[in-house]
Amino acid sequence: MKKLNLIFVILFLFSVSISAQLKVAYVDSDTIMEQYADAQDAQKKLDALVAEWQDQLSKLDREFKVKYDDYEKRKLIMSEQKRVDTERELVKMEDNIAKFRKEKFGASGELFKKQEEIMKPIQNKVFNVIQEVAKKEGYDFIFDRSGDVLFLYAKDEYDLTKVIIDKLKENQ
Repeated sequence: MKKLNLIFVILFLFSVSISAQLKVAYVDSDTIMEQYADAQDAQKKLDALVAEWQDQLSKLDREFKVKYDDYEKRKLIMSEQKRVDTERELVKMEDNIAKFRKEKFGASGELFKKQEEIMKPIQNKVFNVIQEVAKKEGYDFIFDRSGDVLFLYAKDEYDLTKVIIDKLKENQ
């Protein structure tokens, strides 16, 4: 439903554009972020952080597996108390792994917060350059083709992606 409404809005804007001579263009923000050096550096920082957390998670998983395998081999010869204690310890280890995963990679986890912290200034800079180009070139609307906006057809001459990348490079 949301996409259908968006398509109607776009069609309306294009029809208004034709009759009112509005100037419309689009950018591909994914391409901009891939080619913008600051965004690449930020992504490398995030990737390094994710790799570090993945290593920690792998270590926790390995420790759990070793402990679990040892328990499986020895549970028949363990005393009842030792077996119960080991099972509690295994459950606690599983809980800690799940907690770590949620703290780092959950919806409001550290990764989400770090992405906001690191990428937000870069996204704001890109947005400001897009606004600057739009005002300077007299565009009425600029769409982002990499988001939810659906383009059935778009002429390359209206693609401002390269202009935005060049402008970002000038401002470095």
